Amino acid sequence: MNTNTFALRHIGPRENDQKLMLDAIGVDSMDQLIFETVPDDIRLKTDLNLDAAMSEFEYSSHINELSKLNSIYKTYIGLGYHPTILPAVIQRNILENPGWYTAYTPYQAEIAQGRLEALLNFQTMVTDLTGMELANASLLDESTAAAEAMSLLFAVRERAQKKAGINKFFVSENILPQTLSLLQTRSAPIGVELVIGNENDFDFSSDFFGALLQYPGKNGQVSDIKTFIEKAKLAQIKVAVAADILSLVKLEAPGEFGADVVVGTTQRFGIPLGYGGPHAAYFATKKAYKRDIPGRIIGVSKDKNGNRALRMALQTREQHIKRDRATSNICTAQVLLAVMAGMYAVYHGPKGLTFIANQVHNTASTLANALVKLGLEQTNTSFFDTIQIKANASAVKTFAEKQRVNFYYPNEETVTISVNETTRVSDINEIISIFAEALGKETFAIANISEANNISETLQRKTEFLTLNVFNTHHSETELMRYIKNLERKDLSLNHSMISLGSCTMKLNAAAEMLPLSNTNWGNVHPFVPVEQAKGYLTVLKTLEDQLTEITGFAGTSLQPNSGAQGEYAGLMVIKAYHESRGDNHRNICLIPSSAHGTNPASAVMAGMKVVVTKANEEGNIDVDDLREKAELHKDNLAALMVTYPSTHGVYESAIKQITQLVHDNGGQVYMDGANMNAQVGLTNPGNIGADVCHLNLHKTFAIPHGGGGPGVGPICVAKQLVPFLPGNPIIKTGGDQAITAISAAPFGSALACLISYGYIKMLGVKGLKKSTEVAILNANYIKQRLQGTFETLYSGERGRAAHEMIIDCRPFKANGIEVVDIAKRLMDYGFHAPTVSFPVAGTMMIEPTESESKAEMDRFCDAMISIRKEIAEANKDDDNNPLKNAPHTMAMITSDEWLLPYSREKAAFPLDYVHDTKFWPSVRRVDDAYGDRNLICTCAPIEAYMEA
Repeated sequence: MNTNTFALRHIGPRENDQKLMLDAIGVDSMDQLIFETVPDDIRLKTDLNLDAAMSEFEYSSHINELSKLNSIYKTYIGLGYHPTILPAVIQRNILENPGWYTAYTPYQAEIAQGRLEALLNFQTMVTDLTGMELANASLLDESTAAAEAMSLLFAVRERAQKKAGINKFFVSENILPQTLSLLQTRSAPIGVELVIGNENDFDFSSDFFGALLQYPGKNGQVSDIKTFIEKAKLAQIKVAVAADILSLVKLEAPGEFGADVVVGTTQRFGIPLGYGGPHAAYFATKKAYKRDIPGRIIGVSKDKNGNRALRMALQTREQHIKRDRATSNICTAQVLLAVMAGMYAVYHGPKGLTFIANQVHNTASTLANALVKLGLEQTNTSFFDTIQIKANASAVKTFAEKQRVNFYYPNEETVTISVNETTRVSDINEIISIFAEALGKETFAIANISEANNISETLQRKTEFLTLNVFNTHHSETELMRYIKNLERKDLSLNHSMISLGSCTMKLNAAAEMLPLSNTNWGNVHPFVPVEQAKGYLTVLKTLEDQLTEITGFAGTSLQPNSGAQGEYAGLMVIKAYHESRGDNHRNICLIPSSAHGTNPASAVMAGMKVVVTKANEEGNIDVDDLREKAELHKDNLAALMVTYPSTHGVYESAIKQITQLVHDNGGQVYMDGANMNAQVGLTNPGNIGADVCHLNLHKTFAIPHGGGGPGVGPICVAKQLVPFLPGNPIIKTGGDQAITAISAAPFGSALACLISYGYIKMLGVKGLKKSTEVAILNANYIKQRLQGTFETLYSGERGRAAHEMIIDCRPFKANGIEVVDIAKRLMDYGFHAPTVSFPVAGTMMIEPTESESKAEMDRFCDAMISIRKEIAEANKDDDNNPLKNAPHTMAMITSDEWLLPYSREKAAFPLDYVHDTKFWPSVRRVDDAYGDRNLICTCAPIEAYMEA
């Protein structure tokens, strides 16, 4: 056994187990299985041009050396990103803890109560600080959240405004530059006209439906949003405010002034800079807009016993159900980062946050006074943490960089300085000395930070915040450590058992891939530093782009999209730009198969395209005749086809090249959804099947952990003709020479998380990547074989094989009174998270084991499914008092003095022998979803609120 081989650790089944599994499937070799599974005409004829594998030890040394290429300066750039102090108790117990980072999105609420409570804390923190009624459980970044705010306000226009076609949206010129770029991307496709100007000069014309203000502005000035909002209300103009969350400790909450939406980032609540992400954005609004809010909302409900239980609320508004009528295409949140930011607030509490905010403001005020004393002009009349100095910017920059200090230079006569919670007296004296040297004056030193208040009286915070017990209890490390552990114990993650979610690829997130995220040389780089200070990052990111380009068979890659849904949108916007460059502005028809992922039609609508759905045949494949008919019908206006490969039904469609050629023949481009790329790497690729662009879910195929619902990364890879249109950034040069405007706030999206995929590819190497794909296919077909005769597989390839995932049909069990959700809940009693439920076909389960699961673990899962099938056979439609209908069974039930159920406690809680050794206890009984939607509570309300509901 070669202990240096990472593939040996990443791939679950041992070599001898693989032979046993191949025998069980009925093939002689892995080559035969792949031949029977993947159509020969799309197979790669040569190996990928990638490096040989590194060992974990070699990679650790390699990534550490690369980190040293990053120059860590003292950074005061601001613009929405700030150095922070991540409490060690949060770093060790959440960021570095697989119990938190390997969990899936909490669709199965009964085994996710810990994460749901942590997210409820986050939502409460946001609503308290913003003064709004409702917050979601995070968005991707501040700029994306601002664009979503614009879309929401456009959707909720007054009836008269819609009738009159009012479409102007005012944007303050003080908005962050990256946010403006993203607004430009998002506005045109949906018919919104942006008007950028000074809010002090805005005339509140009836031509406008909404406005967006930055609070404080990009250069630090705190404007009078109170007066602006009052005037806007009189003109029927709804107002969104992008607010610095730490500043809201000292600035009055925008909700108190009547704001309709408040957005921002929680990065400065202890989250590393990471060259731009991942960071959790926040989005808060009024309850009146609850059906239009993007992303996920955590709500309070009750379980079968009437006890308080948490769940994701109002899911019917999401893209998986509403598809092209969804409020947004947002699929991935930033749950792991939201949990960390929420815990930062729990740890520090209102008094601690007040201390930090006062320290930051006093430091900025002290610095301002010192520079004025030096003879400089500070132009911000009201500010929180950022001052604006009139000075020779190039001279200051020369001396600052000599001292390894970064400021922001908006023009030749201005320097802005944003201080943060890490800034100390010694840093202030260093800044004074830099300006003194630039001015040719003698420097001086200050002894301490002085108390001050440079915030206008009318904008100072007077309302309380974070008054609930959870924010006023866990202030010692011991208490917070135990609180975090208490929540963790309520969640089932990959460190408990296999999570066999089809389309979601819950594979191993190896420790060697994750460890670099804790390295300060990677964590402490601001996304807008001069590029020569980020050589380590740029080396990794360029290499990763090249690796993904090679894997997909394309010509170029952009890492900017920070979720799969954003990758979809980016891909379509690049296609749109390509058509427009050729004068084909009229091409707006997007063909989407009926089996497509729910984000596909939502993304197409956001890109300004019209969705035309194509049929599936009886085998679940794309109906080629129907596709041909619709492609030819719309050939003059055809923009794109969105296709998932292998199909969402878990099949390599043999007609895929015919399908892509059909689209090209009729003037369209082919977008491939990369959700199932784990079945392609090393065997085939999107370029080989005839696609023009694909997005990749790095949080699926390329090992970035799901983090309980995010972070995700969704880069796009494109063919040669689309390379010029890859997305840009207003501050750091990215993208092609005809780049579309920004897709995410940071130039390279969630750059810190990209280290994980870089390591995954480096340590597996060319052979390990291909082997991983082969074993993913082997594992799926092994489960298919083991369940044969117990469950019916709904779709298979032409030779009877599944791809890397399979769908089992649970609809016949309705005759026994059993629904697919009952099987999902009963699996919890066996220690497993359910496979994907009712997608892409209602009443089914989609199972994907991934290559990381061992034969023993898959056998346990199959044993559980076979045992449940026997329980289904015993169930009676006229008597629903059975183990499936009552599942899951909690410890409180099993240990209760009273037991009135017609089956034993043993059968309820320990249905198979292995469960005795691995028992995971759901912390609540089955959650009542409908009750939670009827009685919407989305914050940590006092107990009286639940009683009233």
